[in-house]
Amino acid sequence: MKLLVYGAGVLGSLFAARMYEAGHDVSLLARGERLTALRRHGVQLAEGDSPAVRRISVPVVEHPDGGYDLITVFVRTHQVDAVLESLARVEGDVLFLHNWAAGAQPLGAVIGHERVLLGFPTAAGTMDGDVVRYRKISFMTRRVAMPIGEPDGRTTPRLERIVETFRTAGINTKAEPHMDAWLKTHAAFEVPLGQAVHMAGGPVELADDPDAVRGMLHLMRQNLAAMATPPVPRAFAALRTLPQGLLVTVLRRFLRSPTAVHSGLNDPSPATAAELERLAEQLRAPAGAR
Repeated sequence: MKLLVYGAGVLGSLFAARMYEAGHDVSLLARGERLTALRRHGVQLAEGDSPAVRRISVPVVEHPDGGYDLITVFVRTHQVDAVLESLARVEGDVLFLHNWAAGAQPLGAVIGHERVLLGFPTAAGTMDGDVVRYRKISFMTRRVAMPIGEPDGRTTPRLERIVETFRTAGINTKAEPHMDAWLKTHAAFEVPLGQAVHMAGGPVELADDPDAVRGMLHLMRQNLAAMATPPVPRAFAALRTLPQGLLVTVLRRFLRSPTAVHSGLNDPSPATAAELERLAEQLRAPAGAR
């Protein structure tokens, strides 16, 4: 597969390295200082807090070049408009792998509706300088599959081909027939969570404030209630039905866990705040305006 990975942050770098090591023709698109670091050292990976760093010499580019079998987009929500402009005249199907609650329509309106696929990455990690520190592999993380799907929910030959290609590269992937609802459900949970963590100063600090966690849960419930479709995965319906006290206890435990602490939740950057605001705008927009 000739693959362009658009975005060289934690997830794009990790994905590109795995696909490259599996033997695919991969280019990783980066800009600025990140491009310079990748050209000098390659993608640098470390598991958790391990001092051992692996270097993978993934080819890097500054601009899309020609056509691809698949373009995977790993950028923040508020950066998507600029990405669409640069891909409008580049051939290849485009799989958007990031927070997004606006549906496929605004994506297809720019690059062509037939090119769009939706998904969400399940890997996690943080940047330590130029080193990607990714979440340690465990029994549970191996079982969590990356969902990808066609906007209309069909199981198409190209979707089956992409799923199989990712699996053979060691990336646990599944076809999700309700990908748009999946993304909206995730945003309904992610926006209150991310904004509450940002205001508290970190996930552990939020866990230490039960009132703030209750307020966060209230907003999650409001978002889920406003959705036009049932939550996907269905387990998120529990946020609306289980007792508040139980959910607050579970959420506080999650916020103190390594999964939360060693994730993008611990990133207080302006870019994180901008992404959450754009995602919140998408949730608030009327269905017809998306």
